[in-house]
Amino acid sequence: MSQDRIEIASPFSSVTATMEDNAAAAALLEMLPLRIEMRDHLRQEKTGYLPSALPQAARQRAFAAGTLGLWSSGDFVIYYRDGRVPRPGIVILGQVEGDVSIFDRPGEVTVEISRAD
Repeated sequence: MSQDRIEIASPFSSVTATMEDNAAAAALLEMLPLRIEMRDHLRQEKTGYLPSALPQAARQRAFAAGTLGLWSSGDFVIYYRDGRVPRPGIVILGQVEGDVSIFDRPGEVTVEISRAD
């Protein structure tokens, strides 16, 4: 597993995450810093569009609170609850270290993603 870490800041707080060692996570790291408008979806996740598509990587259907994922090639997701998604599943980009309840709020939020120090 890669030891690359990112910070995700919102108006409410910030968290850090450790990135996975796959092509999609590496491509996301190359895009940083990013500002993403995210909306709530199914009261389990925040989703937002990336400026360009990421490469495909292995997918899985289960996720945990704090999982950073990629639904389609350009849909970035932060899960704040455990669950499962339908096929084809999500590409796992990383895992938040900390309290993801900052995203458990109805409505939209703007996040800023950068490399962690």
